[in-house]
Amino acid sequence: MSLTAEGGPGRAPAVSGATAATNVRRSGLTASPDGRRGVRWPARAGRAVRRHWMLTVLLAAGLALRVLTQVAYRPALLYIDSPKYLVAHLERFDPEGYRVLLLVPLLHAGNLALVAAVQHALGLAMAITIYALLTRRGTPHWTATLAAAPILLDAYQLQMEQTIMPDVMFEALILAGLTLLLWNPRPRLTTIVLAAFVLGASATVRQVGEVLIVAAVAFALLALRGRGLRLAGAGLAAAGFIIPVLVYMTYSAAVLKDGFKLSDQGDAVLYGRVAAAADCATLRLPAAERPLCPSPRVVAALGIDGLVNDPASPIYSVRPPAPISPHENVERFSRSVIEQQPLRIAGAIARDSVKLFALTRDTEPGDMPISRWQFQAAYPLYPPDVSDADARTLITGNGGGGAPSVVRPLAAFLRAYQLHGGYTPGPFLLLALLAGLGGAVAGRRRAPAAALGCLMLTVTGIAVLLGADMYEFSWRYQLPALVILPAAGALGMTVLAQGRRLRQ
Repeated sequence: MSLTAEGGPGRAPAVSGATAATNVRRSGLTASPDGRRGVRWPARAGRAVRRHWMLTVLLAAGLALRVLTQVAYRPALLYIDSPKYLVAHLERFDPEGYRVLLLVPLLHAGNLALVAAVQHALGLAMAITIYALLTRRGTPHWTATLAAAPILLDAYQLQMEQTIMPDVMFEALILAGLTLLLWNPRPRLTTIVLAAFVLGASATVRQVGEVLIVAAVAFALLALRGRGLRLAGAGLAAAGFIIPVLVYMTYSAAVLKDGFKLSDQGDAVLYGRVAAAADCATLRLPAAERPLCPSPRVVAALGIDGLVNDPASPIYSVRPPAPISPHENVERFSRSVIEQQPLRIAGAIARDSVKLFALTRDTEPGDMPISRWQFQAAYPLYPPDVSDADARTLITGNGGGGAPSVVRPLAAFLRAYQLHGGYTPGPFLLLALLAGLGGAVAGRRRAPAAALGCLMLTVTGIAVLLGADMYEFSWRYQLPALVILPAAGALGMTVLAQGRRLRQ
């Protein structure tokens, strides 16, 4: 027996006008005068807001905080390192991907206020991306919203978005690469290579992004099927990652005349870490290297950052005998400490790495001052590196926007918010880390794609944070945790919850 609609075989079902109108209303479509259907966007938007109301509320709060920040500190905040990206001939000290990819295009169109506004928009976009990725992978809406909350509401994130520094762009590139890898349970090889390229681009923004090549290659080896495809995928992922790095290094050598490298600060920054951790009394050092080993008093006074940048640091005063250059002498000293006292260095890195999980945001002697990442009642300056005159010159030379200024009531509110709980508690991040690891272990057989997602998010977060801690602890360097670890924890909780339901 064949079933046909009224009117005969092959003809469309007859539907009354009232029924058709009802169906149109329910579908969110509206009929145009010529009979065509169009989408009633307000209705669809309203349904989306109702369905994702928790995220909508947090987005509204995050947007409000960003508007307050943008108005409170005008045209943008400047940090000690901001001139490296705004002044010619300082490019060699750090990778210039931030300058090339974000600052230059935006400063052609506007001023530093536009840069800050775009960075605030990136913060909102990252929260939406985290939520979309997690809900796509089966995470409940409330859990996905909780994972997006830190990037939206953390005052340290807000302060960095208002500052002319590369950190927000670095976060966005990491999240973009991970989203490409994890959007589909079985991504195509071309998607993996594209994700590797994006992750490689992050190394041209902050050099610590170099560690992400491990994540790109490991994902190809674990996600693809068949030995040949895995090996080919790993090779292509490595190539995709290396391409933007090589392009930048070529640019550095040919255009900037700074050599075929990402930056020239690696040895100096490494010196700060090893010198602060070294036990000078037991080190066996040649006479030329001995003055480079600082006393405990100098370490306490300068900290790692001071050992690298302060003119009082031994690296700026010690002059080895010819033919040894000062640069070579610092390299030899660092190598001596690493070879003779590796456990002291590992212990120092481990102690710094757990600071992220503290309940409150504090610093210890030798740490970079946390006040640099906190809102201030007055416009923050850092003489002699960034004085009031320097700030005015930088602002004027980059599109203008008026003198550096602060709206004090708003600045006072933001500072109070930040100092009295407006940040992500360390125990929350620790639980997210443990949940991500738990999901990676528990789901490896039952839900391998979700387990791989947990593993990639968690390991990427650990790699980026440890990569920064290897040189120096700073609350600024912990910001990528806000993007990665809550997402890892949310996906891990989903895997663990599904496993518990199956066992019941």
